[in-house]
Amino acid sequence: MGVMLKQLDNWPVDLVSAAVVSGGKVIETLGDTEHVYVLASVTKLLAAHAVLVAIEEGAIELDQPAGPPGSTVRHLLAHASGLDFGSREVVAAAGEQRIYSSAGFEVLAELIEAEADIRFDEYLAQAVCEPLGMTSTTLQGSAGHGAQSSVADLAAFAGELLAPKLVSAELFAEATSVQFPGLDGFVPGYGKHRPCDWGLGYEIRSHKSPHWTGSHNSPGTFGHFGQTGTFLWVDPTLTAACVVLTDRPFGAWAKPLWSEYNDSVVAALSR
Repeated sequence: MGVMLKQLDNWPVDLVSAAVVSGGKVIETLGDTEHVYVLASVTKLLAAHAVLVAIEEGAIELDQPAGPPGSTVRHLLAHASGLDFGSREVVAAAGEQRIYSSAGFEVLAELIEAEADIRFDEYLAQAVCEPLGMTSTTLQGSAGHGAQSSVADLAAFAGELLAPKLVSAELFAEATSVQFPGLDGFVPGYGKHRPCDWGLGYEIRSHKSPHWTGSHNSPGTFGHFGQTGTFLWVDPTLTAACVVLTDRPFGAWAKPLWSEYNDSVVAALSR
């Protein structure tokens, strides 16, 4: 176990696995990297990447209509469609608010199923998991929060996010850029942010505070966390990524520990 991961031993969780990826390889790990955890909303990173592959393949288009009136694939990926969090209820006009919506990802999955004539779980497996050797990752339910995976698999996925091979550099640059700038919204568990920046499925750190990444992560850092006590971030300034999976639901325990841990990782990588 390396110095960056040592403090995870003191976290109030029964199980924790982690990895730091840099320079195209995993440089540190902790715990059983093959243990399969429930990802919750970290699922959205995998689903978003599958949607990008579908765009590359021409199965769907980024700006084609999808979801509520006036909404497109871009709106759905960027949580700007106006859909409520967990239902198909429309609570705002498209492009007016950043309303974090798991239901929006379910709409995207249904669109790909209709356009590509394949179940979304199978599309995710074929488009993302198989090419990256992610053998323990499965989607069992919602495209917004229904995946399970291991640190070993997500470290491979983090490597893809650091140097994409499944999508073009141009599309990935757009995906990790702020979409619909200036929209206010909530990060679950961290309150309202003005603005609440988001890319195409990837949350962008920008200058949000408080936040689940470290205070010293660069503004361009992107990723996601899940309510099952899981997170994955990629810091393009450091050209490094970090994956942490636990078996304890996100809560008050996580807020100080996640930020402190991520700051220590950033400090170690910056030396």
